Amino acid sequence: MRASQGLGPHPTLERKGKDILTEMLIKERRLGNGWRKKEKVQKLVFILIGLIPAFGGYVLFTLYPNLLSVYYSLLDWNGINAKRFVGLQNFIYMFQDTYVWRALWHNLIYMITIPPLVILISLLLAYLLTSKNYKGNSIFKVIFFFPNVLSTVAISLLWAFIYDGTFGLLNAGLKIIGVDIGNFYWLGEKSTAIWATIPPSVWGMVGFYFVIFMNAMTTIPKSLYEAATLEGANHMNKLFQITIPLIMPIIRVAALFLMLGVFKGFENIMILTNGGPSGSTDVIGLYMFNIAFGGGSQSYGYASAIGMLLFVVMVGAKLIIDKFTANRSAEF
Repeated sequence: MRASQGLGPHPTLERKGKDILTEMLIKERRLGNGWRKKEKVQKLVFILIGLIPAFGGYVLFTLYPNLLSVYYSLLDWNGINAKRFVGLQNFIYMFQDTYVWRALWHNLIYMITIPPLVILISLLLAYLLTSKNYKGNSIFKVIFFFPNVLSTVAISLLWAFIYDGTFGLLNAGLKIIGVDIGNFYWLGEKSTAIWATIPPSVWGMVGFYFVIFMNAMTTIPKSLYEAATLEGANHMNKLFQITIPLIMPIIRVAALFLMLGVFKGFENIMILTNGGPSGSTDVIGLYMFNIAFGGGSQSYGYASAIGMLLFVVMVGAKLIIDKFTANRSAEF
């Protein structure tokens, strides 16, 4: 009727329509907010489901044992008798223990020899195989990586045979080239034992880092090397001015892992020499292991105190690596 009279919609109906529309919009907004909140909760639950197992494993297998080690370092305890709190006595005795400092000195020798040798050899091998497409590239990769698939026991026993004074391959090879040293046992002499334990470690580690560096080098654009060739650069220039700066972050991580491995590892030393002769190859990890689990008077407390020292040394090594490798990387 109002439309036929040209009066437009009734005001009451218009208000009701607006109210209904407003109510629908409010309900829709509430539903939207509720759905978004529900979606956020679902995402949070999903994240927690993924994080809880990893975090639980970290707490159970890393954080808790480390905190327990700190607690044990304040005790006099052999794992059987009653625990006796001694405060810092284990640390005081540790700093007066000449065997600790001798073992740390041997660790220092390994630290300044093994990581640089592994990185240098791995870099050179990786660069040689990535700079040109040799026919036997695949075979060389298998040969270089092969030691990495062997266990530490197998590698140590192999090198023990190489160093054997009577049937060893090293003495036999020296004799062939005219250097006859008789039945010299390389692992049985104080003057040579510690140096003889370095090649097995290097040989066993090179394969892994060779693969890491080679994969990193394959990401470098070939155009950089082509431009360097046009500028007259040789292979050494390319290696030290292009390759190494571009993969420096990888080298930094490799150096860190090698440092940690050198300080913590002692399996090959245990098999080759067990710290002998007369402690000339003893390292801090082996010394700590023998105190905790070796024969004689065991002391979990003193071994834990040595573990605290080992942790501090490894943190220091990490800071040294960061200091010497910072701001030496490049981007392309």
